[in-house]
Amino acid sequence: MPEGRRGSSKIVGIIQRRTHPRKFQKYKKKNKGVHNVEPLLGIEKISVYVDGTLTNPQLDHPEGLAFDQDGTLYCGGERGQLYRIDPERRSIEEFASTDGFILGVALDGRGSLYACDLKHAAVFRVGLADGSVQRFASGMKAPNFPVVDVKRNALYVSDSRGADEPGPRVWRIDLESGVSEVWFDAPLSFANGMALSPDGNWLYVVESFARRVVRIEILPDGRAGRRELAAEDVGRVPDGLAFDAAGNLYVSCYEPSGVYRISPEGSVALIAIDPEAHALCHPTNCAFYGSDLYTANLGRWHISKIELGALGLPLPAGDAQ
Repeated sequence: MPEGRRGSSKIVGIIQRRTHPRKFQKYKKKNKGVHNVEPLLGIEKISVYVDGTLTNPQLDHPEGLAFDQDGTLYCGGERGQLYRIDPERRSIEEFASTDGFILGVALDGRGSLYACDLKHAAVFRVGLADGSVQRFASGMKAPNFPVVDVKRNALYVSDSRGADEPGPRVWRIDLESGVSEVWFDAPLSFANGMALSPDGNWLYVVESFARRVVRIEILPDGRAGRRELAAEDVGRVPDGLAFDAAGNLYVSCYEPSGVYRISPEGSVALIAIDPEAHALCHPTNCAFYGSDLYTANLGRWHISKIELGALGLPLPAGDAQ
């Protein structure tokens, strides 16, 4: 998530203003000809899954989120908090902290959570059972989002930089040793959310400032191969990614507050949007559980649920299903 967006998003969340009822009509007119600006799902399909505005602990503008196979939801906060949300009671527990600034998170299916920390410029490994926190990898400028690759025993981490700023874009970290290496260093315009393809042979990466999604081939020896365009003109600020079981890729957008779908053939469709930014308020990362898609909302203090009716791709690491 671009660093310069945080202040304004907080103001939007605090004011919680009601917008003019013609706002969506103006949005459609402004974006005429850009895919299908009429969303496939109505606003009634978007709801607040858990509201952490007035809870103790408060959900502190969560950005990353991940589900385990039992439906327990994990996410992070802007002061390094790591939260666990019970699927039955929807209760919120702060079970660990890095005292930093948590961006993306991922589960490995082996009892650990990996959290990207902007303040410490590091990736932390957190024990789910005891809340232990270990600095797992560093050397990055702005570690943004982690993806677990069980097949290769590796963790990919996006390092968010502008297109003209030199430096690595994606790192690869060995899950056993913690040894990290630059995996992809060609220019990307703010590498952000990522997802492994259903066959595990491509890493999809959001370029937030370019409004597109690319995919990078994972060669048999684990090195990065060719890069291809997956889709472009995906919203104005695309952020997070998640696949469904049919191979469609869902893109949560910080702006506008909505979700797009990229088909296996590369066509782009607007699935859901909240013109007033209430139920969806600048969503960042997204994750499936069952046939519903969930998003974190940087502009508010809640997790959103979108009733898609499409089964999510079971992640090999057990992050969600």
